[in-house]
Amino acid sequence: MQKHTLFCFLSIAIFAIACNSEYTSKKKGYFDISLPNHTYQPFEKADFPYYFEYPTYGKISQDSTYFDVNPENKYWINVDFPNYNARLFLSYKKIGGNALYKLKQADGTYKDSIGVNQFQLLVNDAFNLTNKNDVIASSIMDSAMVTTNNINGVFFTVGGNAATAHQFFLTDTTSNFIRGALYFDASPNADSIKPVQEFLRKDIEHLINTFKWKNANHNAIPDKKI
Repeated sequence: MQKHTLFCFLSIAIFAIACNSEYTSKKKGYFDISLPNHTYQPFEKADFPYYFEYPTYGKISQDSTYFDVNPENKYWINVDFPNYNARLFLSYKKIGGNALYKLKQADGTYKDSIGVNQFQLLVNDAFNLTNKNDVIASSIMDSAMVTTNNINGVFFTVGGNAATAHQFFLTDTTSNFIRGALYFDASPNADSIKPVQEFLRKDIEHLINTFKWKNANHNAIPDKKI
């Protein structure tokens, strides 16, 4: 009986203290991500028309498809960042070369169509692909650039919860064109991935600043066989 009375007394006391305690809400937060120092290594293959430096914590891979589109040539590669579930897609096109395009039909299916990689159309495609994010993007900024290696291009910064916040293209306007886009294998959330996003942006900028065309008149790239 005494034990029961003591238990009831302690319960009432704890309840009274809890009711009189000041409650402080905690702000929503995300896991702290450890980021390494920026260190780089060269990407240089004898039969590739370009050279650049990429992070030592990145891995080069080649996919048979690029968002369900067959690559036109073997120079379409990815820089993977497995520790951050991120991938930088790099799609190369030979200006003036043949390409296979998918044209959407009225019934929703796609039909193969042979086209030519015209410089202005490649530029328009790069802008159009970026602007597809305008529905959810809070802002889209594009900035023309010329690097110290005399590489021309445009860098795109997409704000908000877009699928990709950093995109760009580089070209010599006559023979070579490459487009890059950084994606995360996660639902877009600008707040949660911002630290990694900004960390990898520096790596993308380094890739761009070290990028070189090996030969502006590179003619060894075969057209895609249809």
